[in-house]
Amino acid sequence: QMQFVESGGGLVHVGESLRLSCAATGRIYSINTMGWYRQAPGKERELVAQVNSAGSSNYADSVKGRFTISRDNAKNTVVLQMSSLKPEDTAVYYCNAAGQTSVWDIVRNYWGQGTQVTVSA
Repeated sequence: QMQFVESGGGLVHVGESLRLSCAATGRIYSINTMGWYRQAPGKERELVAQVNSAGSSNYADSVKGRFTISRDNAKNTVVLQMSSLKPEDTAVYYCNAAGQTSVWDIVRNYWGQGTQVTVSA
Protein backbone atom coordinates (compact mmCIF):
# COMPACT_ATOMS: atom_id res chain seq x y z
CA GLN A 1 0.00 0.00 0.00
CA MET A 2 0.95 3.63 -0.32
CA GLN A 3 2.86 5.17 2.54
CA PHE A 4 4.55 8.48 3.19
CA VAL A 5 7.79 9.78 4.55
CA GLU A 6 7.21 13.20 6.09
CA SER A 7 9.85 15.59 7.31
CA GLY A 8 10.44 19.21 8.16
CA GLY A 9 8.15 19.86 11.08
CA GLY A 10 9.39 21.61 14.16
CA LEU A 11 9.26 24.62 16.42
CA VAL A 12 9.81 28.10 15.04
CA HIS A 13 9.04 31.68 15.99
CA VAL A 14 6.58 34.03 14.39
CA GLY A 15 7.75 35.19 10.99
CA GLU A 16 10.13 32.32 10.41
CA SER A 17 9.93 29.59 7.81
CA LEU A 18 9.68 25.84 7.57
CA ARG A 19 9.78 23.44 4.69
CA LEU A 20 7.67 20.30 4.84
CA SER A 21 8.56 17.43 2.56
CA CYS A 22 6.59 14.33 1.76
CA ALA A 23 7.57 11.36 -0.34
CA ALA A 24 5.05 8.71 -1.30
CA THR A 25 6.42 5.19 -1.21
CA GLY A 26 5.28 1.65 -1.69
CA ARG A 27 2.77 0.51 -4.22
CA ILE A 28 1.90 3.42 -6.50
CA TYR A 29 0.20 3.36 -9.85
CA SER A 30 -0.77 7.01 -10.10
CA ILE A 31 -1.36 10.05 -7.93
CA ASN A 32 -3.94 12.59 -8.96
CA THR A 33 -3.42 15.19 -6.27
CA MET A 34 -0.89 15.49 -3.52
CA GLY A 35 -0.64 17.98 -0.73
CA TRP A 36 -0.94 18.83 2.91
CA TYR A 37 -3.74 19.08 5.41
CA ARG A 38 -3.53 20.26 8.98
CA GLN A 39 -5.45 19.86 12.19
CA ALA A 40 -5.21 22.13 15.19
CA PRO A 41 -6.41 21.08 18.65
CA GLY A 42 -10.17 21.14 18.86
CA LYS A 43 -10.60 21.81 15.16
CA GLU A 44 -11.36 19.77 12.09
CA ARG A 45 -8.74 18.78 9.61
CA GLU A 46 -8.49 21.29 6.79
CA LEU A 47 -6.79 21.52 3.45
CA VAL A 48 -3.68 23.66 3.45
CA ALA A 49 -2.47 23.24 -0.12
CA GLN A 50 -2.50 20.66 -2.84
CA VAL A 51 -1.27 20.23 -6.39
CA ASN A 52 -2.46 17.92 -9.13
CA SER A 53 -0.39 15.98 -11.61
CA ALA A 54 -0.59 18.82 -14.13
CA GLY A 55 0.89 21.26 -11.68
CA SER A 56 -2.23 23.19 -10.77
CA SER A 57 -2.37 24.11 -7.12
CA ASN A 58 -4.83 25.52 -4.66
CA TYR A 59 -4.44 26.92 -1.18
CA ALA A 60 -6.46 27.67 1.87
CA ASP A 61 -7.23 31.37 2.00
CA SER A 62 -5.40 31.67 5.29
CA VAL A 63 -2.08 30.65 3.75
CA LYS A 64 -2.21 32.27 0.32
CA GLY A 65 0.80 34.43 -0.29
CA ARG A 66 2.75 32.77 2.52
CA PHE A 67 2.90 29.11 1.57
CA THR A 68 4.04 27.58 -1.69
CA ILE A 69 3.50 24.00 -2.74
CA SER A 70 5.50 22.17 -5.36
CA ARG A 71 5.54 18.64 -6.65
CA ASP A 72 7.93 16.32 -8.40
CA ASN A 73 5.81 13.74 -10.19
CA ALA A 74 8.75 11.54 -11.07
CA LYS A 75 9.78 11.23 -7.44
CA ASN A 76 6.26 11.28 -6.00
CA THR A 77 7.23 14.04 -3.66
CA VAL A 78 5.60 17.26 -2.59
CA VAL A 79 7.13 20.17 -0.73
CA LEU A 80 5.34 22.85 1.21
CA GLN A 81 7.41 25.95 1.76
CA MET A 82 5.91 27.86 4.66
CA SER A 83 6.98 31.45 5.23
CA SER A 84 5.87 34.25 7.52
CA LEU A 85 4.54 31.70 9.94
CA LYS A 86 1.93 32.70 12.48
CA PRO A 87 0.78 31.09 15.73
CA GLU A 88 -2.44 30.20 13.92
CA ASP A 89 -0.40 27.87 11.72
CA THR A 90 0.32 25.64 14.69
CA ALA A 91 -1.10 22.22 13.94
CA VAL A 92 -0.30 18.68 13.01
CA TYR A 93 0.31 18.62 9.28
CA TYR A 94 -0.62 15.53 7.30
CA CYS A 95 0.63 14.59 3.89
CA ASN A 96 -2.16 13.47 1.61
CA ALA A 97 -2.44 11.88 -1.79
CA ALA A 98 -5.40 10.90 -3.90
CA GLY A 99 -4.37 8.09 -6.15
CA GLN A 100 -4.32 4.49 -7.12
CA THR A 101 -2.08 1.68 -5.99
CA SER A 102 -2.74 -0.28 -9.17
CA VAL A 103 -4.61 0.07 -12.43
CA TRP A 104 -7.39 -2.00 -10.85
CA ASP A 105 -7.86 0.27 -7.88
CA ILE A 106 -10.28 3.12 -7.52
CA VAL A 107 -8.91 6.48 -6.49
CA ARG A 108 -8.51 6.66 -2.74
CA ASN A 109 -7.15 9.08 -0.21
CA TYR A 110 -3.97 8.10 1.57
CA TRP A 111 -2.57 9.81 4.64
CA GLY A 112 0.73 10.28 6.34
CA GLN A 113 1.11 9.96 10.08
CA GLY A 114 1.46 13.70 10.58
CA THR A 115 4.22 16.05 11.65
CA GLN A 116 3.93 18.75 14.29
CA VAL A 117 4.41 22.39 13.39
CA THR A 118 4.51 24.81 16.29
CA VAL A 119 4.83 28.56 15.87
CA SER A 120 5.54 30.51 19.03
CA ALA A 121 5.01 34.21 19.52
